[in-house]
Amino acid sequence: MKIKLLVVGKTSGSFLVPLISDYVKRINRFINFEIIEINNIKLKKVNSLEIQKKEGVKILDKIDKIDQVFILDEKGKSYNSIDFSKFIENKIVNSSKNIIFIIGGAYGFSEKIYSRSNSIISLSKMTFSHQIIRLFMVEQLYRALTIINNHPYHNE
Repeated sequence: MKIKLLVVGKTSGSFLVPLISDYVKRINRFINFEIIEINNIKLKKVNSLEIQKKEGVKILDKIDKIDQVFILDEKGKSYNSIDFSKFIENKIVNSSKNIIFIIGGAYGFSEKIYSRSNSIISLSKMTFSHQIIRLFMVEQLYRALTIINNHPYHNE
């Protein structure tokens, strides 16, 4: 089993790259994890639906039919850190399938991605840049794994 974070676009913030990399190393102490960057679509004339569709095709190319897929979207279900750790633990214990989290591009997801997902998760009701959400997601995933493994990172 592996956990993957699929992201549309590159992480370009010089302050974000080392923070995200640090959490990736920490996560890999507990479980096999990787971030997969998918090039964002650029059109001469902005057409959000066309961009969603083209990015959706690229995302679907990176997902196997048996993978568990969870998209990150502010319209999804919210968890606190303890509940998110229980969610992760349940997925790890009860399945041998890969767990895929997806962060979309600036225009969100196509209907095909919503249809393919097992559920939608919200890290916040607020809108954040897709680059900042990457940091939030890897931190929360690391926090969840430390909770599961009784590591003292999380204070309650």
